[in-house]
Amino acid sequence: MSATHEQTTDAHAEPTEGAIGRSVTRKEDRRLLTGHGNYVSDLVLPRMRHVAFLRSPHGHASILDVDTSAVRADAVFTGTSSSFATTELRARSALKSYVETAQPPLARDKVRFVGEPVAAVVAGDRYRAEDALEQIRVDYDPLPATTLAWEPSGVPVHEEAPDNVLLEREFDAGDVDQAFERATVVVEREYITNRHAGNPMEGRAGVALWDRSEERLTYWSGTQIPHLVRNMLAELLGLPEGNVRVIAPDVGGGFGTKSILYPEDVALCLMAREMRGIPLKWVEDRAEHLQAAAHARDHRYLMKAGFTEDGELIALQADITCNIGAYSVYPWTAGIEPLMAGGLLTGPYKLANYRCTTRGVTTNTGYAGPYRGVARPATVFAMESVMNAAALELGTTAIELRRRNLIDSVPYRMPSRLVDDSGWYRECLDKALTLVGYEDFRTEQERRRDAGEHPIGLGVACYNELTGLGRAAAAGPRMPFRTGHDACTVRVEADGTVTVLSGVTSQGQGQETTIAQIVADAVGVRYEDVNVRIGDTNEALWGFGAFSSRQAVIGGGAAHLSGTAVQEQILQLVAALFETKADSLTVKDGTIYGLDGDPVMTLAEVARIAYLESNRLPKEIDPGLQATRFFDPILGAFSAGAQAAVIEFDRATGQMKILDWICVEDAGRIINPLVVNGQIAGSIAQGIGGAMYEHLIYDQSGNLATGSLMDYLMPTTYEIPELTIEHVSHHADNPLGVRGVGEGGTLGPNAVIAGAVSDALGLEITQLPVTPATVWEAMQ
Repeated sequence: MSATHEQTTDAHAEPTEGAIGRSVTRKEDRRLLTGHGNYVSDLVLPRMRHVAFLRSPHGHASILDVDTSAVRADAVFTGTSSSFATTELRARSALKSYVETAQPPLARDKVRFVGEPVAAVVAGDRYRAEDALEQIRVDYDPLPATTLAWEPSGVPVHEEAPDNVLLEREFDAGDVDQAFERATVVVEREYITNRHAGNPMEGRAGVALWDRSEERLTYWSGTQIPHLVRNMLAELLGLPEGNVRVIAPDVGGGFGTKSILYPEDVALCLMAREMRGIPLKWVEDRAEHLQAAAHARDHRYLMKAGFTEDGELIALQADITCNIGAYSVYPWTAGIEPLMAGGLLTGPYKLANYRCTTRGVTTNTGYAGPYRGVARPATVFAMESVMNAAALELGTTAIELRRRNLIDSVPYRMPSRLVDDSGWYRECLDKALTLVGYEDFRTEQERRRDAGEHPIGLGVACYNELTGLGRAAAAGPRMPFRTGHDACTVRVEADGTVTVLSGVTSQGQGQETTIAQIVADAVGVRYEDVNVRIGDTNEALWGFGAFSSRQAVIGGGAAHLSGTAVQEQILQLVAALFETKADSLTVKDGTIYGLDGDPVMTLAEVARIAYLESNRLPKEIDPGLQATRFFDPILGAFSAGAQAAVIEFDRATGQMKILDWICVEDAGRIINPLVVNGQIAGSIAQGIGGAMYEHLIYDQSGNLATGSLMDYLMPTTYEIPELTIEHVSHHADNPLGVRGVGEGGTLGPNAVIAGAVSDALGLEITQLPVTPATVWEAMQ
């Protein structure tokens, strides 16, 4: 986000040696900044044709007939065409309460939300394809639509779920009822959060090419999960996985919305197979994105919290309803938001007695899926708002109440059985308050009140971000997705340069840069001599993809282990050549040194022997210098964080102006300060957008009232303030000591802005977004 001017004064950000810890020039920047990025929309293949989708104008309706007889185009497909009639996406879960439903690539008997694809046309260009859509006649029988997940429904969205509940789970720890009996203060509130769209700069896009001679599919996709897409497409198309290649080239943003296999992806590949060798291309426009890409954060929280007289949180009871839209997204299921919400609602606070019922309810709206922060911007809003309300009733400050209850000893087992390994919440909070000038702020706040000037308020939020989710952590609260390991191959070429084939994928996070920094230090070469290749399932052995702030921890861990293994091979070879011990040698900047510090050989000379002069190789050493390693962090790593902001309010209009915004996070060991701060700044900007501007609104018939950027508001550079970003760096328990940072910034803004309203005006915000209109109405 160019509007952010993040500042960092971390004294440990720039070490003098090695690539890790330095803000090196990003490897991606040369091509991206000079307009030479290679995106799916840039791809042109011989004989390529373009696809446009006819989308449902109804929120809920039966399909009586689809007449394509008047269509003049290369081809037209409907839900009953050939392989479409037998193909459906089914997101599966082992949770006993889960109701499995089917999603056809093109709607067959029924449409369940406005924007659902009903038919597809293939033509020479997109314009002709869209013109041909107007020649299709669909006979619909409208049905009553359900748009609010916490209100009674009429006709079920799916017959398999008469009550529209696709998933429900209870979290239960301690003795909640007995704890409430001991509570001095009990706070009960209802909180409702607003529905968002991801809105990456580049929409979804795909090019499918079928090789009919070898029965192979190549799919170029702007996806965050290329290996998972390969596996899922192979299963759906009945192909060996080796016959499916997925390539994710440069991707212009994802934020989670591109970590789904969408029906349009499957439809494109099915059509390409039917077209027998003609490549097909589809690029989403903004209206399609707002209608049919994954939404998020449409939740209701019924909260009841009990506190002792001295402010200890001793009981929390919650009932969470998440609107998961019309379908259970593939492969994440309807559990993606409700399970994360229930598992992490208690956040960074100590609590022994916890009871939470969380459910995913299907409605006639766009489906909900992964989006930066997955449920936690909503849970942090609910939890922090409860802390603010309790502080008022207890007669203490919101700051002191937080300090009283923050986790301060790790590892800490949360009520959901997740293990939090970052206990630095008080340090983050105290540093944020110092940076915002807490005492001076209170003095200025009082002066303004006495002078009748525009009031100012301070909002604060503490949060924990679960990053690098390992298999054990995922199993704890039964997270609705497969996760765990990544693989990386590191190879020294014959000229001494290093090639890395990593399972990570990038949508703007600078993965080529950070993986190169990790490998450079692990092998002992210059950063400039490392070349990283990502996003191609035919090159990298395996990677689960970009989600859950996992890639620095897991993909970086695999890169470090592979690079270390290659360095060991180098040292063993040189030791054998010079009849010395490997531990008497070191590798630095591509040169091998002896104990006396004198150079022994260059890596290029070693590589030449390993590849081209095998007659010089010792008998016990194989040719080549290459290693592949997997890494699974098992438990993952939590990141601690705190945000504080000062906001000015105009009593006459409700207008808000952000005067100062502070963020302090524990990112563990920082690989690249510029990349880390960029991720935090961008996520805060996205969080502010969700808290103050962005809101997808459906009417009672299921029509999307905010279907364009004229109606769906997004922040610009003008609305995003300068940000002060600092760190407390405590190494995590993984090979690199790193913690993820991709989502933490989004977790605070809802709570921070709502808290600032309360602090300045004495108004309690229980529903998002916080707009000038809602503030003005509350003041009346």
